Amino acid sequence: MTFSFAQIINLLVVYKYLFLFPITVFEGPIVTIIAGFLSSIGIFNFFLAYIVIVVGDLVGDCFYYSIGRFGRKGFLERWGHYIGITPERISNLESHFDKHSGKTLIIGKLTAVGAILLVAAGVAKMPLGKFIWYNFLPTVPKSFILLLIGYYFGQAYLTWDKYLKYTALSTIGLLILVVAVYFLIKKIRSRYEY
Repeated sequence: MTFSFAQIINLLVVYKYLFLFPITVFEGPIVTIIAGFLSSIGIFNFFLAYIVIVVGDLVGDCFYYSIGRFGRKGFLERWGHYIGITPERISNLESHFDKHSGKTLIIGKLTAVGAILLVAAGVAKMPLGKFIWYNFLPTVPKSFILLLIGYYFGQAYLTWDKYLKYTALSTIGLLILVVAVYFLIKKIRSRYEY
């Protein structure tokens, strides 16, 4: 079920924090900006909204983690080979999260690929406490900044949503380009080493 922007605002005005929490679990950034705007006009208490948003965001992260953790046995190990997910790739994923879990999750939380990495952390069986900690660290400042944006610039919500999407897509594109160049250089070097 999807809500229009006007419906979200109406539900937030009527049900306040009771609606803010579940909508934050599934749709974080734009709702955070809206909550900031509603705080600026006195509908929400800024700091209470901030706490609800941080908790809701972390609950959403745990939801994605659970999909990976509990879907691994039932889905990936049985059907994963049809989509290229082999036991070797799962083992490599576990190794990656053992070595780079903090960096991976923090970068994921600050870009648009967060949900994929949250599920991957579950597949890799990352310890839940560590998972929550590394998601909490970027969630605290990110939520605060988005609330401030909404508080001071809330009426320009559509523009900010567009820029957030462009920034996220640009970051992903740049990351893909850097990885591609890295592997290309590595391949060229390996040819000349023989």
